[in-house]
Amino acid sequence: MPSDFKEFDLVEVRFKGGRKDFYRNKSRIPLITGDAVVVESAGSGWHLGHVSLKGELVRLQMKKKKVPQDSKDIRTILRVAAEQDVERWQAVRDLETGTMFKARAVVDELRLKMKLSDVEYQADRTRATFFYSADDRVDFRDLIKRLADEFRVRVEMRQISLRHEAGRLGGIGSCGRELCCSTWLTDFKSVSTTAARYQNLSLNPAKLSGQCGRLKCCLNYELDTYLDALKDIPQVQRPLQTEKGDYTLQKTDIFKRKMWFAVRGDNNWVVVPTERVREVLELNKRGEKPESLLAPALEEEKAPEVTAIVEGSLERLDDKIKASKRSKRGKKKREKGPEDAAVATAPTPRVGRNVPSRPAVQSEPDPETAAPEAAPSAEERSRPRGAAARPLNRRGRGRGEGKRAADGTRPADATPEAPRAPREGRAPRAATPGETPEAGTGRTEGGEGRRGGRSGRRGGRSGRPGGSAEAGSTPSAS
Repeated sequence: MPSDFKEFDLVEVRFKGGRKDFYRNKSRIPLITGDAVVVESAGSGWHLGHVSLKGELVRLQMKKKKVPQDSKDIRTILRVAAEQDVERWQAVRDLETGTMFKARAVVDELRLKMKLSDVEYQADRTRATFFYSADDRVDFRDLIKRLADEFRVRVEMRQISLRHEAGRLGGIGSCGRELCCSTWLTDFKSVSTTAARYQNLSLNPAKLSGQCGRLKCCLNYELDTYLDALKDIPQVQRPLQTEKGDYTLQKTDIFKRKMWFAVRGDNNWVVVPTERVREVLELNKRGEKPESLLAPALEEEKAPEVTAIVEGSLERLDDKIKASKRSKRGKKKREKGPEDAAVATAPTPRVGRNVPSRPAVQSEPDPETAAPEAAPSAEERSRPRGAAARPLNRRGRGRGEGKRAADGTRPADATPEAPRAPREGRAPRAATPGETPEAGTGRTEGGEGRRGGRSGRRGGRSGRPGGSAEAGSTPSAS
């Protein structure tokens, strides 16, 4: 701060009961907030108080309370309180409680309609101030004489309101905190029941009254907020008319913008938004009555169930997999070409099996060259017949096997099959006269002749239990 800066010379000092006053620091004593100072009293003598505010904040406080800075009622600060001053002030404060009880006894004797709430002694014990509250005007001249003779001090009577009385006494409010009037509230504004009506509070004196017996000061704290919110709430002076009956307003939630209505004699309340209330009011002004107080319900689109969503997604997934498989198959066929596809579809000869391959073209059997085959063994009888008898694996046969001409003969470039090894325990079958075996095989040419021999063999087996064999069957060589 600059050296030529001059601090504001007025200081705010606090006394007992939250009472505050302004004093002038003429001698420029360096003070700190909370220091005990000795000040001039209103009449004569001195009093002790504590600094509560200093500097430029005091100037703002004086403007708020409308106290002129050049007022002659402003007294001066004498000095900083010494230890002896503080001890004397403490001794005087100890006398205040006993003095108050004795003064109340005197009031009861004189039957005065007043209530003594507090007593404050001056620090030099030359004067005592009695604070009282009363509804009507009180004549306390006899009381002053009695009190002056009893306590040997100058007596001053000061009437205060019930709110100031509660602030001086202090206490705990219904909110669980210390009273506002005894902590920070200095200006007491008038509170009316209109503030409670705007806030939709029940007009119960027991709930709306504070410890002072008057309406709570906190009713004014949120009043401005409620007044701003009420601007959008419709004013319902008469019951709302509908075809079902007349609905009377029961309750209003200002911040949620909802209103409760009910028909006379019906305890079931109907919750209606403020927008619908405006619509019904406009209809009633035109002379129209809606069917119901509630707005017609709009059909909302039902959200699909979880199972439907899951099943639909699974079906789409299956279709996607099937489509991918089809595309892969199409790609493979296009890569192979038509010739490879035809070769792939033709049956491939199996290797390592004794079953002969079926010729591509079959011719009629030659009765002269056809010869009966040998009777099947027990192992061949147990094999399945028909389509089930066709082997699934026909690898290992000759490269030219299965390729026969239209007349049943094998082409010249066909590779001859290797002769089959005889089974264990059996001698090779001798060729029958008139039978023309193939190279390396014991079977006749032509597919039809071989088929006829098989059918004859079946006939022989079917007639074996009876002891007779049909034509075309050959008895097994034993």
